[in-house]
Amino acid sequence: MGFSGISPWSLLLILVIVLLLFGTKRLRNVGGDLGGAIKNFKKSMSETEKKEAEKKQVAQKEAGQVIDSEATTKTQDKV
Repeated sequence: MGFSGISPWSLLLILVIVLLLFGTKRLRNVGGDLGGAIKNFKKSMSETEKKEAEKKQVAQKEAGQVIDSEATTKTQDKV
């Protein structure tokens, strides 16, 4: 038994039928297109993760900044 109760002979028969219907050239193109789509998806996901990591680093740096000063009052002389 193969995957989900499908025998290897059934899978081979399905593969032969698909090859006859679409031909090897069209299947090669579909495979290349699918591979390119997956590659672009992974690339965009990694870019998004990098941007989020950079935002977190900037937020941590901003949250970690301490401004040191003293509070004073300003008085004006009335003339």
